[in-house]
Amino acid sequence: METTSVSKMQFALFCLALWLGVQLEWVHCTVTYDRKAILINGQRRLLFSGSIHYPRSTPDMWEDLIYKAKEGGLDVIETYVFWNVHEPSPGNFNFEGRYDLVRFVKTIQKAGLYAHLRIGPYVCAEWNFGGFPVWLKYVPGISFRTDNEPFKRAMQGFTEKIVGMMKSERLYESQGGPIILSQIENEYGAQSKLLGPAGQNYVNWAAKMAIETGTGVPWVMCKEDDAPDPVINTCNGFYCDYFTPNKPYKPSIWTEAWSGWFSEFGGSIHERPVQDLAFAVARFIQKGGSFVNYYMYHGGTNFGRTAGGPFITTSYDYDAPLDEYGLIRQPKYGHLKDLHKAMKMCEPALISTDPAVTSLGNYQQ
Repeated sequence: METTSVSKMQFALFCLALWLGVQLEWVHCTVTYDRKAILINGQRRLLFSGSIHYPRSTPDMWEDLIYKAKEGGLDVIETYVFWNVHEPSPGNFNFEGRYDLVRFVKTIQKAGLYAHLRIGPYVCAEWNFGGFPVWLKYVPGISFRTDNEPFKRAMQGFTEKIVGMMKSERLYESQGGPIILSQIENEYGAQSKLLGPAGQNYVNWAAKMAIETGTGVPWVMCKEDDAPDPVINTCNGFYCDYFTPNKPYKPSIWTEAWSGWFSEFGGSIHERPVQDLAFAVARFIQKGGSFVNYYMYHGGTNFGRTAGGPFITTSYDYDAPLDEYGLIRQPKYGHLKDLHKAMKMCEPALISTDPAVTSLGNYQQ
């Protein structure tokens, strides 16, 4: 009798475990958007994000940096993906050490934050060759960032490589992971206008190629006013007061709110007062913005001659809330933390309605 009872209990527990396993396979997280905000599982979100580039710090630093960002009131960690460190020669890939992108994204997930993966693969970022591997220059017939088949073939191959890695580790929010946004190309708008039809064809191709990777999360193009649907065009700059998306059903996203600026050998150290930065962020949200990313939140170090551009220093400190070494920079860190806390208290009102200003009459304001 006792043996029979135990057997029945074991069978019942087995069935329950099997049922739960099936249910977990049915769980699908969703990321969409409307004119007000990014929606995660159907809920509009006011999101604060910070740029932390994994190759500009060491793996031992990542967890501390990310938890400090979380304590500072951030919801999202943003990073570029750097093609030239991952594919130093054609078909030979490196995702070890400082280049362990999967580990970095999983560290974000462990902290309970979201991730924004800016694949590019052109990234600028004051990074050597803009992130392009040098071997790309010697591909026969290639012309960068235009309607050119050799370039598009290489770009698509790397984009699909990164997306495939993230999918295999189930790191997109649609799979239960932390990645809620991806970016294709980078600050291409001015170049697109210069190239005319070839530039526009390239933009349309890049958007279509990205969407067809099937990440299950929205894609963005920064500083690309004519980003084709469903890709969201976004703003970069010190101020984005007058930015509006190119369609009324897209949210206002600020992909780069510059916390400071990079330094050049022989030049001055650039600083941005936190009062100015905080006011710019508050005003962007007051005007309908719902996603702000600080570029940078931690700038870090350009190791191994990775700095790109004219006389860019080894330090990429950027006057960020976390300094080059990962230490908290006050008052910038604390001031922004207080701003985030205040904004989050008003989150439902800020993203559920349109702000209205009513005059009380002359001298009554």
